[in-house]
Amino acid sequence: QLQLVESGGGSATPGGSLRLSCTTIGSTLHYHGVGWFRQAPGKEREGVSCIGYGNTINDTQYLRSVKGRFTISRDDAKNTVYLQMNALQVADTGVYYCARNPENACGAGYLSPRLYDTWGQGTQVIVSS
Repeated sequence: QLQLVESGGGSATPGGSLRLSCTTIGSTLHYHGVGWFRQAPGKEREGVSCIGYGNTINDTQYLRSVKGRFTISRDDAKNTVYLQMNALQVADTGVYYCARNPENACGAGYLSPRLYDTWGQGTQVIVSS
């Protein structure tokens, strides 16, 4: 059974950094675009970033509010996708989920959760002073 597993969440102070990791149990991230999403209490889940695979591996998208602070990358030898989060803000607090989409793409519009069919359980990120 395919399972995505996130790790690396925790607490940070504003301006701090965290690195999230996403891998799979029972399957692979190869051939698939992968996205990171977050959900703050009382808010809808929103797309944070995504990355393509193969000939689209350089395709990335970022939520406007995280652009320049977050960086998504993937190490296919380790079957892992990372989200490096720098200059964290209180507004970045939430549960972060990774998800796999059926295609290898990450183009315009690929921060929509509806395009992703396999999700992890999430990892909590808390940014506070």
